[in-house]
Amino acid sequence: MGRMMKAQVVKAPNQMEYCDVPVPEIKSDEVLIKVKVCGICGSDWSIYTGKYAADKLPLVSGHEFWGVIDEVGSDVKDWKKGERVACDICLTCGTCYFCRRGDGLLCQTFTQLGIHTNGGFAEYVKAPAKNLYKLPDDMDDYTAAFVEPLTATLHASKRMDATIASSIVIIGCGLGILHAAVAKARGLAPIIVIGDSPARLQMAKDMGADIVIDYTKEDPVKRVMEITDGIGADYVIEAVGTSKTYEQAFSMLRRGGKLEAFGICATDDMASLSPYEFVLGEKKVSGSCAGIGNNWGEAIRLLEYGRIDPKPMFSLAVPLKDLEWALLELRKDKNLVKVFVVPDLEERVYLNK
Repeated sequence: MGRMMKAQVVKAPNQMEYCDVPVPEIKSDEVLIKVKVCGICGSDWSIYTGKYAADKLPLVSGHEFWGVIDEVGSDVKDWKKGERVACDICLTCGTCYFCRRGDGLLCQTFTQLGIHTNGGFAEYVKAPAKNLYKLPDDMDDYTAAFVEPLTATLHASKRMDATIASSIVIIGCGLGILHAAVAKARGLAPIIVIGDSPARLQMAKDMGADIVIDYTKEDPVKRVMEITDGIGADYVIEAVGTSKTYEQAFSMLRRGGKLEAFGICATDDMASLSPYEFVLGEKKVSGSCAGIGNNWGEAIRLLEYGRIDPKPMFSLAVPLKDLEWALLELRKDKNLVKVFVVPDLEERVYLNK
């Protein structure tokens, strides 16, 4: 029997087991990474509950990871043991119709580490060497684990292609907070964030939002129309993933504006959008599901030089054995934003206190 490691395995919906599993065996073009930190994403909850990727169970989830190279495949020439790396989690074939067009996210065999194949909620994870990106030596451990979520928001921002000084509404104050920071870096104004947690809404203001709206206290569509003098927003990002919020997003968009679809709904969810508004209002919609390729280099550079500072979002770090507790706690405590899993950690550590 080969080496064993600790991992959190989602065995079935709402059933997670902290157990010993074999350390992944790498191919000649792969590396083995010792996981240092892995952030918890909303999709990890969806995997845990069976809402997302249920056909891939049992699975070691976790895709917001970084680590140190522990072993290098025989054909890998550009990487060596001990280097600090982030990893593009998108696995593509490179040869299908979409890959040849440069649309790897649409690859016919598209999979992602930690979502469709085993990921970072373990002591080790394997990855193709071609997907690695070097991390600066002085980047702190938690910021390094923020590269992946930043790639996703950067990809969405690029897809949206907003012009400077455009108005933008962001529905959601989870990753919506990070969308606000990216919008500020790109020169958008005003930046409006909608949510229901006073603590998270304040965090959104601290990281770039000009105006925040608590939808439990006022109608968000009506308020956005008031702010924009009845015109509507130039751009709206939906970062929640419900039919209702998608319909609200479309309603608060100006004629000729663009909706960037970011929040993932259940496969059977349907939203009602007016074809009349599509045609006569010339409204536009595009979708974005993840960061890929050069988004990783861009995210690392923005974090390295402080153009995006995610530290206000850091809430809690937990040992690997406490992952299931952390997933449940995130559903109960809306003041928690970003929670990290650290395999080498022995006790929970609250950050920003």
